[in-house]
Amino acid sequence: MSDLGRLLSDTVTRLFNDLVTKELIESAEKGVWPDKLWRALEEGGLTLPLVSESSGGAGGVWADAHTVVRAAGKHAAPLPLAETIVAGWLLGQAGLDVPLGPLTIAPGHRDERLRLERAGSGWRLHGTAARVPWGAAVGHVVVVAEGEGATPTAGGGTMVALVARGAAAVTADRNLALEPRDTLAFDGAPAEAAAPARLAADAVALYGAMVRSAQMAGALESLLEQSVRYATERKQFGRPIGNFQAIQHNLALLAGHVAAAGIAAEQAFVAADRGEPRLPVAAAKVRAGEAAGLGAGIAHQVHGAIGFTYEHSLHFATRRLWSWRAEFGSESQWAQALGRTVAARGAERLWPDLTAR
Repeated sequence: MSDLGRLLSDTVTRLFNDLVTKELIESAEKGVWPDKLWRALEEGGLTLPLVSESSGGAGGVWADAHTVVRAAGKHAAPLPLAETIVAGWLLGQAGLDVPLGPLTIAPGHRDERLRLERAGSGWRLHGTAARVPWGAAVGHVVVVAEGEGATPTAGGGTMVALVARGAAAVTADRNLALEPRDTLAFDGAPAEAAAPARLAADAVALYGAMVRSAQMAGALESLLEQSVRYATERKQFGRPIGNFQAIQHNLALLAGHVAAAGIAAEQAFVAADRGEPRLPVAAAKVRAGEAAGLGAGIAHQVHGAIGFTYEHSLHFATRRLWSWRAEFGSESQWAQALGRTVAARGAERLWPDLTAR
């Protein structure tokens, strides 16, 4: 880990330990924006780790951002920190200014089509984006869309656009974790847009899946810590339940899933810095999604009935795991993409691809 990564890790851990309380998360689930937490993160330079220092960011790389995103997942931070990090990076790739305040990204589902249309010297955005994280709460939305009415060299092709949230009609919704997932309808919304030199058309889905894999790795770490703590405190037949072999076996399985998901997510961020994230991101989203399902089951088994109550903190992690595994592509979708890519490269490339990572 770099010096910046260690600094970011220490800062974000301290802030989350101090500010992300059970009461704060419950309040956010009722629709209250955690303004104090956001201001603390912004003042600590944690919201734009990938933006250059000259533009007001920390000037870091994806490996540095990994520590921030994973900590956000571990602490169930109820705000769009991961989305802001990806949005800031996309704007930087396009050479667009990054505004202050929380940002979000439009996922771009298969049945949706966002398009940018030339309007004089500017652009206007058309289309509908569903299940946008905190779509109604942020100041701006970042989208990747096709620019119409111009050639890629003159401005067009795959473009990154910044749109004010107020320019869209909002239909509010939430996921299982009670995080806002709103539908935004754009009907000629004014947009700042530019075409990066090199950016995949599915960049939002790709990097969205990457940050979700890290968030899930963090949430799984929280599951393990809570389960081990409960197993040492809860007594049955005169001794802690952690002394029973069946419980020990399940906790060992959970620890294995936590380690596997964590290293897969971390390697995806490292690969993003090399400019070749597609295969590692697919593997990370698949592994984290699998671990989310199995790990949540083990944690609830260890906790017994108490883990299903709203009063216990376990559900903050498990409900997010169940929600995040389906966002920016489920593990089955990414497994299919991974399989198609490996098959297209040919059998002779499989072993070198595996050993090179």
